Parts: sequence; structure tokens; C-alpha cells
Amino acid sequence: GGGVFCSTACNLKTKFGYDDSLDVVGVHGVGGTWGAIATGLFASKAINAAGNNGLFFGNPGQLWVQLVAVVATWILAFVGTLIILLILKALMGLRVSEEEERMGLDLSQHNEKSYDL
Repeated sequence: GGGVFCSTACNLKTKFGYDDSLDVVGVHGVGGTWGAIATGLFASKAINAAGNNGLFFGNPGQLWVQLVAVVATWILAFVGTLIILLILKALMGLRVSEEEERMGLDLSQHNEKSYDL
């Protein structure tokens, strides 16, 4: 299940047009979200006696705990990322020039070529 969600999210980035060359949102954001929600659904004390049962084992409250944790995590990630982006934008900018982008970042930023194609 999780792999399907991650793959779909990675494929949707072109539709939404956001820049995520490493698929961080698709893999870690969507995969982590599904993992946390799935814990609220499938958790079992038979597997982890120190934990709680999930929804499918008679504890709907655990699903709500997981959903609140997911929302809190997304808010923290968004706010933290926004703060970092604003600091970087003020200090050095978020984009290179169009000329540097056309030249390629390996050459324009590091003065080396990665591939001879």
C-alpha cells in the first residue's frame, strides 16, 4: 500500500509543478504520513505488547492520536521549512540566474562537469 501512495505522489509532482528533484515529498512526506496513519489502523499489542491496538483491533482512539500527530508534523515541517526558506532568500536567494541554470549547476556552481554526453 505505501509504495503505491509514494509512487503516485512522485508522479503527481509534474502535474502540480513543484520542484522536488529528490522526491522528498512523495517518498518521505507521503510515505511517512501513510505509515503514521497505518499505525493507527493496524497496530496490535500482539506484535508490540508495550504499544496500543489500532482501529482494526478495537481501539479507534489510536487512529485519532495518529491523525493529530500527522497534522502536527505537517504544520511543524511547513513552518520550519518556511523559516529556513525566508532566511536563505534574505541571505543568498533561492534561485541561480537563468544563464547559470542553462549552463548547468555542476559547471556554474562547482566548476566541473558531471557527464560528457
